[in-house]
Amino acid sequence: MSAPESRSARRLARESSGDAHGAGPTGTGGADAPGPAPSKPSRAGRNLPAAIAVGVGLGAVIVLSLLTRKELMLGVIAIAVVVGVWELRRALARVRIRVPLVPSAVGAVSMLGSAYVRGGEGLAVTLGLTCVGILLWRISDGVLDAVRDVAGGFFVAVYPSFMAGFAVLLLAADDGAARIFVFILVTVCSDVGGYALGVLRGRHPMAPTVSPKKSWEGFAGSVIACVVGGALSVQLVLHGPWWAGALLGVAAAVTATVGDLTESTVKRDLGIKDMSNILPGHGGIMDRLDSLLLVAPVAWAVLKVFVPGG
Repeated sequence: MSAPESRSARRLARESSGDAHGAGPTGTGGADAPGPAPSKPSRAGRNLPAAIAVGVGLGAVIVLSLLTRKELMLGVIAIAVVVGVWELRRALARVRIRVPLVPSAVGAVSMLGSAYVRGGEGLAVTLGLTCVGILLWRISDGVLDAVRDVAGGFFVAVYPSFMAGFAVLLLAADDGAARIFVFILVTVCSDVGGYALGVLRGRHPMAPTVSPKKSWEGFAGSVIACVVGGALSVQLVLHGPWWAGALLGVAAAVTATVGDLTESTVKRDLGIKDMSNILPGHGGIMDRLDSLLLVAPVAWAVLKVFVPGG
């Protein structure tokens, strides 16, 4: 047999062997139908179109409520916090921490209402009453594991309910709608700046054991976006000094990152990825509130000291 004929025979033998095993010459299930290549998850780790759509929808609800009446925004905050309480309670139940739902939800709404009507003093007093209510409600069911459950209830009373009260303190000011707008805008700048630069240039993980996708490059993007957004919004919306907005931006970027890492730590400890799946592309309400909750008291303090017009 000549050399060309020998090579042809070997090639036919290989193709016949591939057909016998259900695979064509490419080893992918047939020469005419190689099959689709496996999809790769995006570096962002989320459904980006769904996330954008949900984000735009939530933003529209917030803007419309701020432009209509401040009380509508108070209702939006209350609904979000009560859902957050439900999500956090549900997550803690995975590790057998049973937080009483009724006093936690009633206390959350009461704290927000007290903050709006009576300011910081009302918020602090209602937090204490909520903790007492959680204690009595849980003890009435027996003392077995009560200490653990009460501690979990106190945690839920502070985070998210008490922390959200500072957003209501911003809202209660004479120019409260403008202050809430600046607060949310700066926090969103942190998320968007960190997301964009982190996806494009992220190379050095910030806390790989807690949040592998969070990088120092993304944090730099958060700081830059927050400083620019804070300086412009404080000057144009609140008519305050640009440097106060820049200071707010730096504080918000740091605090938002800490808030994100804190919730990532909690979720990792509980063995969950998201608090729930009610927001496509985002997870749960608490997955969106994590940064806002920690930035709220910082924004309230910075604006109260340096932009006291409200």
